Amino acid sequence: MLKVKICGIMRPEDARIAADSGADLLGINFVPGSKRLVDRSQAARIIQAAREGDRKPQVAGLFVDQPEDEVNHVAAELGLDLVQLCGGESLAYCSRMETPVLKTVHVGTEAEDCDQLSHRIKAYTDDGYVVIVDRKVEGVAGGTGQSFDWNIARDLSERGIEFFLAGGLNPDNVGDAVSLVRPCGVDVSSGVETQGTPGKDHDKIRSFIRAAREAR
Repeated sequence: MLKVKICGIMRPEDARIAADSGADLLGINFVPGSKRLVDRSQAARIIQAAREGDRKPQVAGLFVDQPEDEVNHVAAELGLDLVQLCGGESLAYCSRMETPVLKTVHVGTEAEDCDQLSHRIKAYTDDGYVVIVDRKVEGVAGGTGQSFDWNIARDLSERGIEFFLAGGLNPDNVGDAVSLVRPCGVDVSSGVETQGTPGKDHDKIRSFIRAAREAR
């Protein structure tokens, strides 16, 4: 079944709505300088809210090229289910994580040779890591609301590579993306936000999950 990840959670109430709406994974940002950065006390409240109902999605912490000891410490302290590594972390770095890894692989705006891209992704999937394919934006790890050419992602799927699709998804286009690309999961952050209001838009979370699942 298609998995849905709601990323950039900053409030406990958003975590609970996402969980009750059927999200499989939630993402919490620990990247210094990120506009969605939360401190550990707030993260603990978010995780508690995510796990207090009947539906208990996995919780991933997002990091970018941060010291290995720091990532492992935060994951252990908060009881994270996963760590999502969004920078240039190597296979050796991933192997030293004490929590299961989601690895973000970025696709540039210019067409990348699909053989090279699939090789980059398979380097991680062949070692058992789950990969999220996202749009590359210089200086930003994710959550930009910008997409890339989904035909590239479709080519990866046709090669038998499993991955989460991210980048520019929202309730209006996720159905088309799922139908075209056939990913194993989708990941959204800014696409379920409304400019000028705090946190996530609960109606958009529900609509996104419903549209993704109906398309699959």
